Amino acid sequence: MAGLGGGTAAGRALSGIGDASSSHRTIEIGDARFFYTDTGGPGEVIVLLHPATGSGLIWEHQTAFFRRAGYRVIAYSRRGHFGSSAIDPVSPGTGAADLLSLVDSLRIYRFHLVGSAAGGFIVSDFALTAPDRLLSGTIASSFGGFSDPDYRRRLEELKPPGFNDLPASFRELGPHYRASDPAGKARWEELEAISQHGPRARQGTINRLGWDEISTVSTSMMIFTGGADLYMPPALMYEAASHFQQCVAHEFPRLGHSIYWEDPAIFNQTVLEFVASHPDR
Repeated sequence: MAGLGGGTAAGRALSGIGDASSSHRTIEIGDARFFYTDTGGPGEVIVLLHPATGSGLIWEHQTAFFRRAGYRVIAYSRRGHFGSSAIDPVSPGTGAADLLSLVDSLRIYRFHLVGSAAGGFIVSDFALTAPDRLLSGTIASSFGGFSDPDYRRRLEELKPPGFNDLPASFRELGPHYRASDPAGKARWEELEAISQHGPRARQGTINRLGWDEISTVSTSMMIFTGGADLYMPPALMYEAASHFQQCVAHEFPRLGHSIYWEDPAIFNQTVLEFVASHPDR
């Protein structure tokens, strides 16, 4: 990408991504620009949706793994994140609509969708918006944007005053990982430091995501979280899973909010087994 020289923070972040098979690209859709990586290849497509604290760069432990397993892997930055257009606070649009425009532009029809944290909100919304496009949906370390009032109240009660002002790596990386892998923590923080730009606006959803709506989702779903996740504890994850028509749930006791980064082996194998069990027919 032009303007991302090796001496810049962005250039260093890009040079640290070791999967040479995944090219960095941008695409113009309407009045918006989206940064994305694409491993290419003829296999079924897996689209990766990053958390609110990340960007399309964070999947350096996933792209080569899924490519070797025979999949084409696409990861993109949502509006307001690395390489993509800023969010217009007056007209922020929705993540699900942007995703639909992106896959249409790339001429991808059916695909597997995997979202971590805030990326999981889009998985829920897209499963209601365009269910015919999904082979499977995975919601990792996320409350999925569910809007049930009692559920949201209990989630908010878990966070003490000032929680959102704590360092992102404290909130999103589990204590086991922070203690055992300081270099990995530093790399996560490096990617986080360049992940966002523009107004701190949030995109909404196309659909209401109450339990009545979630119960109509026909896509095969998986949801998992870490036992040390400060946002999405297992007890509430299992409750959310119970409202989908078809949903498997897993918990991983020592992991925090960023399983894709803290334990890529667990994240990758869990996702691989699930998507492989839902092939395009």
